[in-house]
Amino acid sequence: MMGKIRGLRWWIVAMICLGTVTNYIDRSSLGVLAPTLKQLWNMSSQEYSYVDASFRICYTIMQPVCGYILDLIGIKFGFSLLALCWSLASMACGLATGWASLAIFRGALGCAEASVFPCSIKSISQWFPKSERSLAVGIFNAGTSVGGMLAPPLVIFLMLSYSWQLAFVVSGSIGIVWTALWFFFYQPPEKHPSITSEEMALIKAGQEAVAPATSRARPSMLRIVSTRKFWAIALPRGLAEPASAILFAWMPLYLYQVHHFNVKDLAMFGWMPFVFADLGSVLGGYVSMFLMKHCSFRVNNSRIAGVGIGAVLMSITSCIGLISNPAVAIVLLCIGGFAHMMISVLLNTLSADVFTQNEVGTANGLTGMVTWLAGTAFTLTVGALVDSIGYGPLLACLGIFDILGTLIVFAWLRDRGPAPALG
Repeated sequence: MMGKIRGLRWWIVAMICLGTVTNYIDRSSLGVLAPTLKQLWNMSSQEYSYVDASFRICYTIMQPVCGYILDLIGIKFGFSLLALCWSLASMACGLATGWASLAIFRGALGCAEASVFPCSIKSISQWFPKSERSLAVGIFNAGTSVGGMLAPPLVIFLMLSYSWQLAFVVSGSIGIVWTALWFFFYQPPEKHPSITSEEMALIKAGQEAVAPATSRARPSMLRIVSTRKFWAIALPRGLAEPASAILFAWMPLYLYQVHHFNVKDLAMFGWMPFVFADLGSVLGGYVSMFLMKHCSFRVNNSRIAGVGIGAVLMSITSCIGLISNPAVAIVLLCIGGFAHMMISVLLNTLSADVFTQNEVGTANGLTGMVTWLAGTAFTLTVGALVDSIGYGPLLACLGIFDILGTLIVFAWLRDRGPAPALG
């Protein structure tokens, strides 16, 4: 029997964040091992892009499927099953004998990992009032960069001390421990034995104006994608995703090829952009809360303002191709990580704000599908062009993409009129 826990919703989001950490350790391990595997298997940049694209294509296809499953069968069992699957798929990458077999295992990883954002956003829509959602999303989203930060030293230590195969196995096994934690502790707020009546009242009061649970009907994908609010989130997310592709899949190779980092250099410095990504994730959520509380911004407008700030910062990162100093390059990558996570947090929070609870998992999965289609197209473009034109022109696109995304979400989703009182 569990006693009552004050502020239980923050423990829930901490558990979601921990799951996201394990998720991103698994997906970031390939980028860290890429220089070694390219040399071991004589793998070209084009072939490496196929491996990354395999993950991305499967992730893209499965996001709305996972979101729909979670809307139907619930978060507790659905997320436990999918987390176990991605952990096993990550461990299986240690069995790869070349880029083709690695692409198969990474595809399986992408299928299961596609559940992490639909499930996390759906959980937060259930557990948090709208005034706190952006900070909650920022906290769980910080797990993406914590995982990316932990991956270089962990994976390189295991590779140098033992083997690259064991690096995949250990990174995957961490997720199995988290799966057990989630299965035995998670419940929705109305069923959780440890929630206080005061917290339950706070959650419900803060949700009524934005995401009422008006129906238990099955979500309609066709109806969701036919709305302007869907595209107001999906298109900016798609335009922002190339920055994520650079940060998680190509940054180690960029530092290795352009600035001649070795694996020890990557272990020493490769984690730094992810620390700043953590700051951007949490501060991005806080900026929205601050604007609502102190500047009378309406909910959507507070999210859009933060997206705009992130887009301006990302424009600075676009200059990285002009830099020959590796220290300055790391600084710009840190700014890029900060900016991208600000944008990501607030666009994901909008899904919980504008869709009802019985469809938010499906809606977030569908916006994620558009997002990852864009990211996959970009990573294939990088693979095809980087050896001939270099990274500079490709990195220069990032700031332009995010400015355009900000204009779209502002034009289609901004609130008009004075801000109502927050619940």
